[in-house]
Amino acid sequence: MSDENTDWYGPDSATFGDRVAGAREATGMTQAQLARRLGIKKATLVSWENDMAEPRANKLSMLAGLLNVSIMWLLTGEGDGMSGPADDVQDAPDLSDVLAELREIRASMRSNAERAARVEKKLRMLIQPAEQP
Repeated sequence: MSDENTDWYGPDSATFGDRVAGAREATGMTQAQLARRLGIKKATLVSWENDMAEPRANKLSMLAGLLNVSIMWLLTGEGDGMSGPADDVQDAPDLSDVLAELREIRASMRSNAERAARVEKKLRMLIQPAEQP
């Protein structure tokens, strides 16, 4: 297989840790910078990149977002991710568009969290009278 046809980060060529490290390097972030953004210790990120551990779902989601790849790509090598090593010339995304999308996602998450809290409160109110003798 030639380099042009090699699926560098596919399931047969790379591990989860390889994909995390490759995507991190493509963003230009150091391990320390990414760890700080994720709110974890650098040693934790190193263990992920060395395939000694994997993140929980919430950190996996944050990781994919920060690296601009899909969760599925991180886990399996399939889906929206990188096609080759970071040395490849790639167009930089328009950062203002990415930031706007991120703000939109955060606003939606905040709204959904508030909605979930209201539903939980309603459920507690329905359960409480049933529990009292």
